[in-house]
Amino acid sequence: MIEYRRSVDAAKETGASKPQIPRYIGKCFLDIAEHLSMRPNFSNYMYRQDMVMDAVENCVIYCYNFDPEKSKNPFSYFTQVCWYAFIRRIGKEKRQIDICDKIISKSGFEEFFTGDQLGTSSDFNSIKDVVDQKRQGR
Repeated sequence: MIEYRRSVDAAKETGASKPQIPRYIGKCFLDIAEHLSMRPNFSNYMYRQDMVMDAVENCVIYCYNFDPEKSKNPFSYFTQVCWYAFIRRIGKEKRQIDICDKIISKSGFEEFFTGDQLGTSSDFNSIKDVVDQKRQGR
């Protein structure tokens, strides 16, 4: 990472475009995000892969901000970048779930799950349970 940062600084001085991130650094970003997503506080989300990809994207965007003079530990820097990317994705998904809940509640879907004239509502209730579980992310 230090060598890459030197090449970025050299490109800035010469006015050239920023060099491409080496594959090894990209693989490290992916490994950090994957392993962080397996922690118990992130592992049970349905959108775990989205969280990982957001984290890798943020690592690529902010890799130019890593300053080896301030910190000698790029692992901790990029772990924090991944952590906050996960938190942002969870917030976005929760907002989307809230929007879906409001749409479903305003559409009056409960009327469709009341049963027929014969009084058998077990099939409808099982469908309603599946819909509720999907909304809650189980």
